[in-house]
Amino acid sequence: MMPSPAQTAAHGAAWRIASILRGAIGNLVEWYDWYVYSAFSLYFAKAFFPKGDLTAQLLNTAAVFAVGFLMRPLGGWLLGRYADRHGRRAALMVSIYLMCGGSLIVALTPGYAQIGVAAPVLLVLARLLQGLSLGGEYGSSATYLSEMATARHRGFYSSFQYVTLIAGQLLALLVLMSLQHVFLSTEALEAWGWRIAFGIGAATALVALYLRRGMAETSAFAQRSAPAQAGTLHGLLQHPRALLTVVGLTMGGTLAFYTYTIYMQKYLVNSVGMSKTDATLISAATLFLYMLLQPVVGALSDRIGRRPVLIAFGVLGSLLTVPILSHLQAVTTLWQAFALIMLALIVLSGYTAINAVVKAELFPTEVRALGVALPYALTVSIFGGTAEYLALWFKSIGHEQGFYWYVTVCIAISLLVYLRMPDTRAHSRIVDG
Repeated sequence: MMPSPAQTAAHGAAWRIASILRGAIGNLVEWYDWYVYSAFSLYFAKAFFPKGDLTAQLLNTAAVFAVGFLMRPLGGWLLGRYADRHGRRAALMVSIYLMCGGSLIVALTPGYAQIGVAAPVLLVLARLLQGLSLGGEYGSSATYLSEMATARHRGFYSSFQYVTLIAGQLLALLVLMSLQHVFLSTEALEAWGWRIAFGIGAATALVALYLRRGMAETSAFAQRSAPAQAGTLHGLLQHPRALLTVVGLTMGGTLAFYTYTIYMQKYLVNSVGMSKTDATLISAATLFLYMLLQPVVGALSDRIGRRPVLIAFGVLGSLLTVPILSHLQAVTTLWQAFALIMLALIVLSGYTAINAVVKAELFPTEVRALGVALPYALTVSIFGGTAEYLALWFKSIGHEQGFYWYVTVCIAISLLVYLRMPDTRAHSRIVDG
């Protein structure tokens, strides 16, 4: 039975932390289901797209990855609206069901050799379903964690959204490494073993559903002052500056995130020339340390403010992106690759650790989930969802450095937003219950 906000307040910190953990663990499962596609695409690309060389096959899987992002704005609107009208917890339950269904479709879909063009069609359908789920998950989860936390530690607790987001990606890589090194041969993994990972995603969704049933609703939602405006587009449009701020602060950060996490495994194989197993090992090691950085940077923002942390990312990201990616292409050892990627992820933490709480602090309660989800999903769809495809496209035409400069310019544009926006820690619109 779901505890009420009054019960949560009565039990104090214990209920608050338990609810945050339940929400965060469910977030982990959602992101595992989303990222397992990218982690295993090196293996299942041939099953769904048998024609062409490796770059061509990866372009096809990257295109499907990008297509999934087309549904994220729709998911952000539908589930953001639902969260503002019916509660953050209710929306988080719906998103789990959708993600589970998408993973199950991928796990069970026969390959191109068995059913022809229907195989990539079903793959696209699954990603559309998962994109719908994730578009709503982000806004609901960011809002829930930010509202459940107290003002003094809001940056720290909300950073666990990216802890579990990265943990989901890391779990996908760990499943891949286990199958690579312990259970299956490369041939078996390419033939059918990749389906195991998607089956795991569908099964763990049941655990997430059980955990989220015991989540408390936030007191901010229960005490919202204008329920008639809850989740309406009209209500959201009353905050144009906040909407544009979300778009601007997300642009560079999301592109850098998908470059250094999602695309990096393929970059190490396809551009640097590493083996699949070495690329997976480096990705897992850097992601683990990156995950641990998020609460540290989140806590730092509670002390010095959100804006200085974002500005640090903007400045360093603008200066270091081209040098890091250029030197990475020429590395000769695993340690060199590890050091360069880790440097990039340390810089990126200035965005990822606090972007969720910054967005939540920009909007009033009645449109907060929608305000976080919709402009973020639109921006991620345009810049994050196309990152892999554009990187591979630049490589395919022989101008890979063009992508490095594209990332740099986007980060620089976001930096201009960071320099002009207010510090949301000092001007937060979240009221403690």
